[in-house]
Amino acid sequence: MPEQQWTITATEQPPEWFIQAVKQYTPASSGIYAAQLLWKRGIKDNQQLTAFINYKAYQPASPFEFGQEMHLAIARLQQAYNTKEKIAIWGDFDADGITATSVLWDGLGQFFTQKTQLVYYIPNRLKESHGLNNQGIDNLAKQGCKLIVTCDTGSTNIEEIIYAKQLGIDVIVTDHHTLPTERPPVAAIINPRYFSREHQLFNLSGVAVAYKLVEALYQTLPNIAKYPLEDLLDLVAVGLIADLVQLSGDCRYLAQLGIQRLQADFQQPPAARRRPGVGRLLELCQKSGDRPTDISFGLGPRINAVSRIQGDASFCVELLTSRDVKRCHELAEVTELANTRRKSLQKDVQAQVAQKLTQLDLSTTSVIVLEDAQWPAGVLGLVAGQVAQETGRPTILLSTEIAEIAGGDEGDEGENLTSSSSSSPSSPPLARGSARSVNSVDLYQLVKDQAHLLHRFGGHPFAAGLSLLVENIPLFTAAINQQLRQSLGSTTLTPTVQADLTVTVADLGKELFLEFKVLEPCGMGNPVPKLLIQNCWFENAWHRNQQDWQGKKVQYIKTEFDIRDDSGRSAFPGLWWGHYKDELPIGRCDCIAELDYNTFKKRYEIRLIAVRPSVDSALNTRNSPLILDLRNQEHSKKATANATQDSPLILKDCPTSWDNLRLWLRRCLMTSRSASTLDNQQQLAIAWSKPNHQPPNQIWLTLVGIAKYLSRTNQLVTRVQLLEKIGISDQTLLVGIKALKSLGFTVKRQDNDLQFAWHPSDRTENLADEAVTKFLAAVREEQFQQQYFADVPLSTIMAIANSDNYMGANL
Repeated sequence: MPEQQWTITATEQPPEWFIQAVKQYTPASSGIYAAQLLWKRGIKDNQQLTAFINYKAYQPASPFEFGQEMHLAIARLQQAYNTKEKIAIWGDFDADGITATSVLWDGLGQFFTQKTQLVYYIPNRLKESHGLNNQGIDNLAKQGCKLIVTCDTGSTNIEEIIYAKQLGIDVIVTDHHTLPTERPPVAAIINPRYFSREHQLFNLSGVAVAYKLVEALYQTLPNIAKYPLEDLLDLVAVGLIADLVQLSGDCRYLAQLGIQRLQADFQQPPAARRRPGVGRLLELCQKSGDRPTDISFGLGPRINAVSRIQGDASFCVELLTSRDVKRCHELAEVTELANTRRKSLQKDVQAQVAQKLTQLDLSTTSVIVLEDAQWPAGVLGLVAGQVAQETGRPTILLSTEIAEIAGGDEGDEGENLTSSSSSSPSSPPLARGSARSVNSVDLYQLVKDQAHLLHRFGGHPFAAGLSLLVENIPLFTAAINQQLRQSLGSTTLTPTVQADLTVTVADLGKELFLEFKVLEPCGMGNPVPKLLIQNCWFENAWHRNQQDWQGKKVQYIKTEFDIRDDSGRSAFPGLWWGHYKDELPIGRCDCIAELDYNTFKKRYEIRLIAVRPSVDSALNTRNSPLILDLRNQEHSKKATANATQDSPLILKDCPTSWDNLRLWLRRCLMTSRSASTLDNQQQLAIAWSKPNHQPPNQIWLTLVGIAKYLSRTNQLVTRVQLLEKIGISDQTLLVGIKALKSLGFTVKRQDNDLQFAWHPSDRTENLADEAVTKFLAAVREEQFQQQYFADVPLSTIMAIANSDNYMGANL
């Protein structure tokens, strides 16, 4: 992977009057950090500050700011209300689309009878693309629908809108994606993209636009609705934050109000909650609904996971809107299991993509394009985003399975820009997948310029979905790489991570957390503060697979640790999602992290974003090298014979993995940290001999012979004696004992000894060959590793030990 470039944003010291103004909202601390961040993010006068922090001082925009289009939409809804027409809500399958559908279902449901006058339709993510399609419109026409209200989609579906009109169905579009060049032939189109970028409504997401439509209807037809409009705000907050729109203007205002409603409802007894499904989801992800991160890391991914894994996410609307506690709990648990499956699939695809990346020369690659026939399309966008961040390059991942309808997986616009829209069984195979960008590269334009090679695509500058003939992939890859290289010129693509502030471990805790809380809700344009902690180190690190709500392991790793530096005596806890403990550098390091509060554990902690060894890491001390290379018989014997109290730790046994070697390195570093000077640094002497291996088959025969002898003589043997006699590791010996058991041997432990007995009649023929094969493979792997460590250069050992990209024992 390319080396990550770290930057820290320039900090302009705000004037004293501004610091004092911020301090009014942070009485427990100085307010200086929050003041610096707010000033840097454009909040520079009292009026702005008050409106930003206190939603009660903010003046939201009227829904009729949308002008004539909103009046047209309300007029058409009034007509439907007066004539009792049947209306269909056409939603989308991501969290913004699901919550937007739910807002219209609950909101319009105050005026139109649900299920008879009002229905909803959400496309299947794995079979359909974003947006309207003729097959779905036909289905709604058969049900007698006379009006379709879209949410989070529809702006560019010109052909489908015309088709609906031919069937006698009007369309009201509510959306926030790319506008068409000309106004579509709709009853109304409510889209904030018509505003200037500075307008307080410009950044509304799909759910917020849907809310504005319902708000206008509430104002036009008062005294009809049974429930207050504000009951919808929790759903609005979920969609806004999950969709990663810029939280400014009305977006921030609606999110602030919505989070309050979300938390208030969760605090009710489960049977009394307005949204028992949302409450149960929060319980399952161990959140309380009071933080924006409860949505971005909790509710949002779970709602999105349903369509990624199952395709059909229609039941999520029932989950978010039903008041049937039992039914909602059932649906929440289905949703949680989908998220568990998503994590596992995502990890599998990540590992496969990482393997494929090793075969790419990133120095000559501007756009990463990878394909595989087995990749599930639903998680490709997530993995592509991670790869783009890690490599600093736009990334496109494609599944080469034939799609039923070859739409883009996650192109947010869902625009249909090529003539073909589906594939039949006789059609050539199509690749289908997702693209993610980084470093301000306009990915959508890159993909659009290759439209002649594509079957279908849609998206925006940072994300796109696409499908193309499998045979076109090589040409597409070459063309899009050439195009970006030409546009970049001499600019080099580098993965970057940016910190906002430099702090110490002693700064971390409740006071700083509460100071940062005045910035919430955070999101695009107002991100969670990234904190640079320098010259720190990690202790008590351990990793484990997560568990789902049923207690089953999920193939998704997280590492927990304590972090320390020289600012104080106390350590501070932290988490690193998706990483192993062995990826933490040895010795002193720098890290970038976010400060968070863990509701489940009731503690403040950091969430690690990036880490690297410090320049003055103990591994790089100028006084003396940490590792001495004595890997030959003469030096090994000399080092062993002359060992004193101040001598290096001596490692005589050739390791079989990086994990094995790192245990010794950690011993050295922990001893070094307690030393008073650098001159007293504990060294490690690697002094193993070049291994003289027996063939694996011979080792197996030796093991069987020993087992027969011990059974015949009824003698006991220690594990250490066995290991010395056979010359293998503990782990490989366990595999060998399993193989012996398949031959009819039993092995019993008596104190520190092992007792072998042989009963040939218990031999299981069908298992014996497989068990022996596994043992032979384990011996070969162990011998390969030992041969590697016998010859590996010292510089490689130093680099791997000091690398923040290190991945445990995987070479």
